[in-house]
Amino acid sequence: MKVTGDQALVKKINKSLILHSVRKHPELSRARISEMTGLNKATVSNLVAELQAEQLVLEAGPGESSGGRKPLILHFNATAGYVVGMEVRVKQLAAVLCDLNGSVLREMEVPLIQHDFEYVLREMKKNIAALIAEAPPTVYGVVGIGVAVPGMVDEQGTVLFAPNLAWEMIPLQELLEEHFSLPVIIDNEANSGAFGELNFGRGEDVRHLLYISAGSGIGSGIIIGGELYKGSRGYAGETGHMCIEAEGIPCSCGSRGCWELYASEKAYDLAAGIPAFQTRDLVAMAAQGNAAARQQFEAIGTYLGIGLTNLINSFNPELIVIGGTLSEAKEWLEAPMQQVVTQRTLPFHKQQLEIAFSTLGIRAAMIGAGFSAAMHFLGHARVMV
Repeated sequence: MKVTGDQALVKKINKSLILHSVRKHPELSRARISEMTGLNKATVSNLVAELQAEQLVLEAGPGESSGGRKPLILHFNATAGYVVGMEVRVKQLAAVLCDLNGSVLREMEVPLIQHDFEYVLREMKKNIAALIAEAPPTVYGVVGIGVAVPGMVDEQGTVLFAPNLAWEMIPLQELLEEHFSLPVIIDNEANSGAFGELNFGRGEDVRHLLYISAGSGIGSGIIIGGELYKGSRGYAGETGHMCIEAEGIPCSCGSRGCWELYASEKAYDLAAGIPAFQTRDLVAMAAQGNAAARQQFEAIGTYLGIGLTNLINSFNPELIVIGGTLSEAKEWLEAPMQQVVTQRTLPFHKQQLEIAFSTLGIRAAMIGAGFSAAMHFLGHARVMV
């Protein structure tokens, strides 16, 4: 297959390559960028000059010399602009104000007392506006908004179906862009969490990653070959609706026996005798030795392991990261989960497999959503053949 592009496209790709090399590898010189990218020194110098004029790359002074003139070191200007990353959860709205490299400046969380879309939209607008108002003065100001939602999202940012919110066909991107006059990226919360982990968490330098968001439901972000996999129409990763009990209890999606009914916070609705129905409260009680809270987490951990076994046998990942609110219960989830995986996973699939809990915790999805908006602003250009 022949891939052709005009000079402007080639320049855009090369410029993106240089910018993201500087972003990912601090302390680079022009000569080192030329070595890393394969671009000739003249091209690198010209494009670095453009990035400096745009104030996205700064000179930080001379570096160490291996003989001859000391090279000038380049830094990515992460505070040239800011982004807002928000996660819509079933019981909360959570959001962060980040710089262009994912560092969090401000964070907020407010309860959602209902799921009526008009109410949620008002709360989203109010809290996004509050974070925008807190952004420090900078070259570009706030450059974008990323929102992670617990449901299926199409390429136009329409929430097609979010069963845990009872939303269908909500043009969320259009509504927020119209209100804020800023670019808005909408994605599934598990995809956003996977993107956050890939860039800032346990998934750095991993090529084949599954991110499992376990909270009010379950979703999966799938990284294949270092890239987020969304399926033919963008709907991949709805693993919470993978059936693990053929004649199990009915699910809001219309099926029955879905994984998330047994391995997410939905399991609290089926439990008898647990002392609380909020994960944070149960974690606190389990830490104090409450037997019922610990038993509940152990049961959820067992069902997490059953679903993970199916995913491991299907995808053969090198790393699985467990995130979402249930990741706070790692101490009681991990042992039963690992035991099931050890017993049921095909032997070759277990080789060089790591299962870990998120280092970003419950912030993974909102940081990933914000960074998606940052990457949109920075023009992450690549060629797919």
